[in-house]
Amino acid sequence: MNVNNQLSEYSDESLAIASQAVSQQKQQFWTLQIAGWSGYALLVFLAIIRPQMDNVNFSLSAQIYNLIIETMSGFLLSYLQWFFIGRIVHLPLNKLLFFSFSFAALLGVIYNIIKLSFFKVIVYHQHWNEGWDMLEFGGWLMFSLTTMFAWTSIFFIMLYNTKLQKEHERLLTAQTLVKDAQLQMLRYQLNPHFMFNTMNAISTLILKNENDKANEMLDKLCDFFRYTLDFKPKSKTTLKKELELLRLYLSIEKVRFGDRLTIEFDINEAALKCQVPNMLLQPLVENAIKYAIEPRKRGGKITIKATCVNHKLNLQVLDDGHGNNAKAQQGFGIGISNSKARLDAMFNGDYEVHLLSRFEEGVTVEVIMPKVI
Repeated sequence: MNVNNQLSEYSDESLAIASQAVSQQKQQFWTLQIAGWSGYALLVFLAIIRPQMDNVNFSLSAQIYNLIIETMSGFLLSYLQWFFIGRIVHLPLNKLLFFSFSFAALLGVIYNIIKLSFFKVIVYHQHWNEGWDMLEFGGWLMFSLTTMFAWTSIFFIMLYNTKLQKEHERLLTAQTLVKDAQLQMLRYQLNPHFMFNTMNAISTLILKNENDKANEMLDKLCDFFRYTLDFKPKSKTTLKKELELLRLYLSIEKVRFGDRLTIEFDINEAALKCQVPNMLLQPLVENAIKYAIEPRKRGGKITIKATCVNHKLNLQVLDDGHGNNAKAQQGFGIGISNSKARLDAMFNGDYEVHLLSRFEEGVTVEVIMPKVI
């Protein structure tokens, strides 16, 4: 995967996050609007209307009708406030607060006029502005302003909660992108290294006039790289796919070493679905071949094991070479250092790599990492 593809994936993921956040915000807004204004209507009914029901001149139908209009007009005005805030949310915080609460105050005045006017017309059958005085208007105004200011505060909490959530998700996405890029960079270090060793082996076969083996090895090499291109390997893969790739690599080495190279797999079924860094095993097996198989005329055996124990994936590459050979113990250069770096990028240090010498019985490289499905 190249940089442009990674950036494209990041862009697509960011758009998906933004779209999801907008959808959640809309759902949250309408749920809050319906629940909030339903609660408002219930509160007004219980606190103001119900205590007056014993009054002889009281008209329940007129009060309910007025309450419906009051609630619906408040619903529409709070929606208008939400719409207004959504259009100026890009402004600096101090300006955003000033314009939002100034507009809320204006809406509070409008809401107060609507409530008082309909109350006069529906409940008292008067002209809409008949009998107004500053004390009555001011008393109603305080409640109207408080209502609009409360909705404005709630909208701010919603907006900034969503904004924080989006920023957190973007941060996680960016961190994942960095980790993937780091894993890819480390993986690409292996291809030239592997290519050099393989082409050198093919050249040696040609010099020995073993052209059939050289052609077979070249065909296997083409299959190996065709496989990696067909499957478009990313920074992570399942152990099952990793083993398929490893078997292709080993088929190349089998052409080179023939009966001198014996391979044995001991893989627990539960381990096959676990996530591992791509091409984790190949450099470890390549080192085992270099130091345990290549120097010995009779060759040897390499065993690859995988087990799951206590939520951990345990991978082992064992050879039966000379475990007390200093080169065997120190010769893991780019292979093991690259593997450690890629494990660190994927698991943030939550892994272990052990190089165990079994003296005359060979060397074991053990990798322990979290079991991630």
